[in-house]
Amino acid sequence: MLVGVLLTAVGGFLDAYTFVSHAVFANAQTGNVVLFGIETASRHWHEALLRLIPITAFVVGVVAAEMVGRSRVRGRLHRPLRVVLGAEIVILAGVASLPDNAPALVVTVPVSFAAAIQWTIFPSTLLASGNLRGVGVSAYLWMADRDPTARRQTLRFGAVVGAFVVGAMIGGVCTNNFGTSAAAVAAGILLIILGVVIRETRQLERRAAGATVEAGAEEPA
Repeated sequence: MLVGVLLTAVGGFLDAYTFVSHAVFANAQTGNVVLFGIETASRHWHEALLRLIPITAFVVGVVAAEMVGRSRVRGRLHRPLRVVLGAEIVILAGVASLPDNAPALVVTVPVSFAAAIQWTIFPSTLLASGNLRGVGVSAYLWMADRDPTARRQTLRFGAVVGAFVVGAMIGGVCTNNFGTSAAAVAAGILLIILGVVIRETRQLERRAAGATVEAGAEEPA
């Protein structure tokens, strides 16, 4: 749950970061498609292109993440999840090092690519719409059927939506105050997430090893 909440906060942060600075979305490609349609209908060709290129970068990022997920590639990567998070951290750290007057595409394209990687691996952490639906459905089941499981799901979905909102608020404030370098904040949060993932993975591996040892000891000689 901690990892999911933090990743969702990063998703909200990145959307606010690219929208405040360059009026495009990093994650919400539906918004970019709508903006592309509006700019094209208005014959604002340059502005339309600025919306289309991040969409393309997002698609390329999805393809790259899917390639990492294929069995042949995963066999060569010892820790694919860590590799993906590490790649996102490096990309955002690189964006943070750019000057504030860097061209829009130099900022939005790598951020959209990084967001696509995260969306492919953690699909519920970048978009609020699906999580809001989860809140509504779970809340209805909770009230209508008095289902305790639905109550827990309502709280979980609500926490994820709240994290997205908080992340967007922090992203807007940081971008207004720090400009392009605000991407370092998102990279820092991802670094914390990577640390949590490494810790939890080690704990699971120790438990699995302990269970294997106990099972071996229980076998008859």
